[in-house]
Amino acid sequence: QVQLVESGGRLVQAGASLKLSCTFSGGTFSRHTMAWFRQAPGKEREFVGGISWSGYNTYYTDSVKGRFTVSRDNAQNTVYLQMNSLKPEDTAVYYCAARYSISTNFDKYKAYAYDYWGQGTQVTVSS
Repeated sequence: QVQLVESGGRLVQAGASLKLSCTFSGGTFSRHTMAWFRQAPGKEREFVGGISWSGYNTYYTDSVKGRFTVSRDNAQNTVYLQMNSLKPEDTAVYYCAARYSISTNFDKYKAYAYDYWGQGTQVTVSS
């Protein structure tokens, strides 16, 4: 059974940077497309960014383009979310997700497309 464990979330001030990590176990990491989602209280789970099996292709929601970067290290079975210039509206629980596919030819922006989820890590940005 695939297990995803996020870490790195904390309270920071607006304008700060954070790097989240998600460690994958229980399967072949390089067979999975990976993504980050977030969910604020009372809101739907929202796509943030994703990355193909090799790390060659990345994709982001418009609100984080130019500020957030998704990367992966297949030797360490870890995907990262580097977040810069954080804003209060970035406050949410951030979730790591995995889809069993080396292809990104699926509806990758939608939560329903992913097979596995971590428990989330809280990011709070104060103004």
